Amino acid sequence: MMPLASQAMLSGSVRVYIPLVALLLAGPLLLWGCGTTGPSFTAKYEPWRSSEESACISAGAVRQTRFIRTRSALGGPSYCGSERPFEMSAAAGGRVAMVPPAMLRCPMIPQVERWVTDVVDRAARFHFGQPVVEMKVAASYSCRPMNHVDGARLSEHGYANALDISVFTLASGERITVKGGWRGTDREQAFLRDVHDGACKHFTTVLGPNYDSNHKDHFHLDLARHGRDGLMTICK
Repeated sequence: MMPLASQAMLSGSVRVYIPLVALLLAGPLLLWGCGTTGPSFTAKYEPWRSSEESACISAGAVRQTRFIRTRSALGGPSYCGSERPFEMSAAAGGRVAMVPPAMLRCPMIPQVERWVTDVVDRAARFHFGQPVVEMKVAASYSCRPMNHVDGARLSEHGYANALDISVFTLASGERITVKGGWRGTDREQAFLRDVHDGACKHFTTVLGPNYDSNHKDHFHLDLARHGRDGLMTICK
């Protein structure tokens, strides 16, 4: 979120105040991550984030249930956070638990719901003859740079605009892990590839084990805007 007041940066023990106008003209800015001792990241003001979130909330795209609840605004050093985040503890009407609950911004919730219902559940029933009842959330909101690399661009996790899933648990109790199943049995491989490829129809960024070593044990899903028109998708 972009505060109306001047922005502040911490550099060692020195606090530097930068006028808002200068900040907007400066483009990308080096900021501290979560806490004064956390890794730094670069970020820039992107008006679409606030307008997109506000439109989603105004349209009533997400309604509170036992499994989807509003939480207080997520604050963070400068750009991190969400105006009205939601805590999502289950998808598909509560049939698929999300453990631990994910903290996500409004536009992410409907996409996660559709992905779980239209892709994950169908793939599990097709390949294993039973539904998925739980997904392990490896990460959701976290004010940090991409891949935890000091000085890197602010991760979509910092905007509550991303979700990482590492394990799918079936009704029988069988667990399919991204790390072990990606090159596991034929059924595990087929299921995980269907889940991964199907996610590309619901999210603008989908990263898995074939992308790099940082994603060898989970699927990363987000709704970042890519390309000059913001319509490009990344599916790897």
